[in-house]
Amino acid sequence: MALTLYVDTARWRAHQKHMLEQFPGIVPVCKGNGYGFGHERLAEEATRFGSDVLAVGTTYEAARIKDWFSGDLLVLTPFRRGEEPVPLPDRVIRSVSSLDGVHGLVGARVVIEVMSSMKRHGISEQDLPHLHAAIEDVRLEGFAIHLPLDRTDGSDAVEEVIGWMDRLRAARLPLHTMFVSHLKAGELVRLQQQFPQTRFRARIGTQLWLGDHHATEYRGAILDVTQVAKGDRFGYRQQKTASDGWLVVVAGGTSHGVGLEAPKALHGMMPRAKGVARAGLATVNRNLSPFVWGGKQRWFAEPPHMQVSLLFVPSDAPEPKVGEELVAHLRHTTTQFDRIVDR
Repeated sequence: MALTLYVDTARWRAHQKHMLEQFPGIVPVCKGNGYGFGHERLAEEATRFGSDVLAVGTTYEAARIKDWFSGDLLVLTPFRRGEEPVPLPDRVIRSVSSLDGVHGLVGARVVIEVMSSMKRHGISEQDLPHLHAAIEDVRLEGFAIHLPLDRTDGSDAVEEVIGWMDRLRAARLPLHTMFVSHLKAGELVRLQQQFPQTRFRARIGTQLWLGDHHATEYRGAILDVTQVAKGDRFGYRQQKTASDGWLVVVAGGTSHGVGLEAPKALHGMMPRAKGVARAGLATVNRNLSPFVWGGKQRWFAEPPHMQVSLLFVPSDAPEPKVGEELVAHLRHTTTQFDRIVDR
């Protein structure tokens, strides 16, 4: 019995097709845990819909995925001198975000990242006069810009890209290809119309693989059910049950990513109030699990174990049975399934 990722394959692929139509020349991204699907599965999907390049996060990921994807591999993490050398084929393209990085990759295929309003990494405007000579020693595949998701200052993503296009053109740098992230389809059309000689390629991961929330579903199988009465002691810490009900052992624990949560950016009073309420409940060992039974998310009876979770289901809910499955609301990018089932 397992934590299973169920995929409505036809629906999932229909969404992929829609994205391919909206973003011609899309560069699918496969990094981290493969957005919950795994590297091998996403490499197969990218091959199936005919992508010529697949973006990965690190050189280590490129070394693994090269055996599953025969096209070019674009490493998104910028090259740094002194990094551990990883044997990679010539079809791997490295990202660089500094002049030193360009000089350190003589003869290599490179994409040069420019500094966006993300202020994470990238070539600065002051570097451009020196870049023209530096790129003579590399095989330039294009430039790239990684944009923020939110623009709370009201600025325009397209205008930010145009600003960089103008700077690169003024520096007489080749603009045959520009890789972009976090642009809408309409924004990409605007750029392509303004710069018809440049090919704009959108690097997309989350929206491509996880854009249709109804195409996938995690479910954890019930492994054991024990009926308990109010006041019964249970678990590693021998806490007492608050009422009559059942202790339910369900597949899915910390090794799967259950109970792990990435920090969230909260906007507005209501989300902040809910965050405070959750933190308050956690101080008295009340933590809501991602598992749903009888139409409600159920509470962890105690912190999740390595491979299973222990839940408390009150007596007014339907009685759980061994072998049944609970829907689990889990974050794809932090979850490792036991098995994947296409249906």
